[in-house]
Amino acid sequence: MAYKVTDACVNCGACEGECPVSAISEADGKRVINADECISCGSCAGTCPTSAIEEA
Repeated sequence: MAYKVTDACVNCGACEGECPVSAISEADGKRVINADECISCGSCAGTCPTSAIEEA
């Protein structure tokens, strides 16, 4: 199951560098995860300082 970024995102970018498949990008002032590219590893969720990433 892919992950998603919630409204708690503060656009710090910490998650983007942790994604092994580069499925995270910036859009409209926050980070977004491309569900088609996400491999559900959870690396992004583990590094998010605001716990803004959760399973979709």
